[in-house]
Amino acid sequence: MKSIRMTKSELRENGGLPAHMLWTLAIVAGVTVANLYYNQPLLGLISADLGVSELKANLIAMMTQAGYALGLLFIVPLGDLCHRKKVTLLNFALLTVSLTAMAFLHDIHAVWAAALVTGVCSIVPQIFVPIASQFSEPENKGRNVGIVISGLLTGILASRVVSGLVGDVLGWRGMYLIAAVLMVGCAVAVNKMLPDIQPTFNGGYGSLMKSLYGLVKDHPALRVYSLRSGLAFGSFLALWSCLAFKMAQPPFSADSDIVGLLGLCGVAGAMTASFVGRWVKRVGIRRFNYIGCSLILAAWTSLYFGGESYTGIIAGILLIDIGMQCIQLSNQTSIFEVCPGASNRVNTIFMTTYFVGGATGTLLAGYGWDTLGWTGVAAVGVLLTMSSLSLTLFTKM
Repeated sequence: MKSIRMTKSELRENGGLPAHMLWTLAIVAGVTVANLYYNQPLLGLISADLGVSELKANLIAMMTQAGYALGLLFIVPLGDLCHRKKVTLLNFALLTVSLTAMAFLHDIHAVWAAALVTGVCSIVPQIFVPIASQFSEPENKGRNVGIVISGLLTGILASRVVSGLVGDVLGWRGMYLIAAVLMVGCAVAVNKMLPDIQPTFNGGYGSLMKSLYGLVKDHPALRVYSLRSGLAFGSFLALWSCLAFKMAQPPFSADSDIVGLLGLCGVAGAMTASFVGRWVKRVGIRRFNYIGCSLILAAWTSLYFGGESYTGIIAGILLIDIGMQCIQLSNQTSIFEVCPGASNRVNTIFMTTYFVGGATGTLLAGYGWDTLGWTGVAAVGVLLTMSSLSLTLFTKM
């Protein structure tokens, strides 16, 4: 049997990415990013099991998102400085430890710490996205980035379904044990598939991190693309971080499995990703952002005014997922044109801002739920979406 391992000379910038590697990147990206979202349908179970308030349980989701932002800022840039395979495998090893710890911890503070580490080390997909852009043929870059993002999005929606069902049968701890085993499998796959890609940055880690400031300072488009995507993502996660609490109340009184199954509605967003990747050049980034914000505002209208029926909830989830991908993919595909030689660092800036926005939305939604219930959550979602829309309205990017 012919080995699928590639040599350095077989993978050239703009030279084309083999199909088996592209799809492996997409699948592993989906399985890895799922670690960030397993907790969302399980927050009610975790709250009851640990004997903590819903607000404290919600902070597990916030810590995971905050950890991801930290990992994006301090680890993803290493893809320009170090061999990406080594960085990836180290993260899988740490994930195996942190996910296993989540399954056995009983103190909420320790759970927060493990959630933070899980978030930090789940940045592997954001090492893969620049690979898809850097080594694809120019005419296929948008499509191939869209394929990896589609895999990532499929992992997000599948994570909610799987964790909801597993949580209902094996409990939330069982889900984290399964996740730890999956990380071992991902490490084996990446070790066989990913070649040793040469670093592109000459210098030390300090110089590498200083260069991030220079990129932000010198490229205003990068600032706008990143910030408006992060604000929209905050609106998106405002929904998912509090949906389990909403669905546990009358008239739904739903368990975690139902909340997880609602994640299947997100397949619309995964399907949208590859479309946006192909059409962003023709439609234009500004138009996609107008479309995306309009869909998210329509989603919150449905979620608020139709929030007492499954029809209103499902319609809102469909709209918010499609709208989010219109915004994320149009902006993320465009950032790699800002500075192609610094693909990992550019992606670091974008995704760090993106997940800081997500963590902010999660935190604000938690307080919104604690004070005003679903009305407070919807208000947070609308405010963040309008902030994102204003960046498109008042800039030329």
